Amino acid sequence: MWGLYFATWGGLILAQIAPGPNFMAVSSAALGRGFRPAFFITCGVATATFIWGATTALGLASLVALYPGTLTILRLVGGAYLAFMGYKGLRAAMFAGDSAVSPHATDLSLTQGFRRGFLINMTNPKSSLAWAAITSFLLGSGFSSAAALGLAPLGAFSAFCVYVTYSFLFSRGMARRLYGRFTRIVDGAFGIAFGLFGGKLLKDGVEEVIRGA
Repeated sequence: MWGLYFATWGGLILAQIAPGPNFMAVSSAALGRGFRPAFFITCGVATATFIWGATTALGLASLVALYPGTLTILRLVGGAYLAFMGYKGLRAAMFAGDSAVSPHATDLSLTQGFRRGFLINMTNPKSSLAWAAITSFLLGSGFSSAAALGLAPLGAFSAFCVYVTYSFLFSRGMARRLYGRFTRIVDGAFGIAFGLFGGKLLKDGVEEVIRGA
């Protein structure tokens, strides 16, 4: 059972590695101003990741405890979202274009960088949807609310590791040359992982609807 838990964390890591607003903010700062401002942005992103994971786990666990039937709805909605994200990942892997990463030349203080990373992640609606889908997957798979909550620090840790790595690589200028080859592999793995998670959620949700009919 815990293999499924860490597989879910692995899917989250793939989502963090794949290009998105957080990636663009970190990589563009690293290209334009070097490692230091990108590191500050990374700290903000990781902090917001923890907040999203913790608040989503606590909120959904409380909702399911009060209204058990909402878990079926969460399975269907979350499964559809994860399946859609999986489709987008596979499509990006098949039809990848040129890199859209460009340098951001404005220097950032520690506070400015942290605030930028924090706000980019906290105001991204995809973050809330992804965490809701992942949490509902865990709860629907028989994990406790404490286990779902435990994914918050794990997700924050992996976010920090992923984006600090991007900060280092793009500040050295070599990652941009490798980015086009690397991103298609990540998008493909991300698409497969989220497609499988979404498919399982949808299957469980449909089965519950049929049993309740």
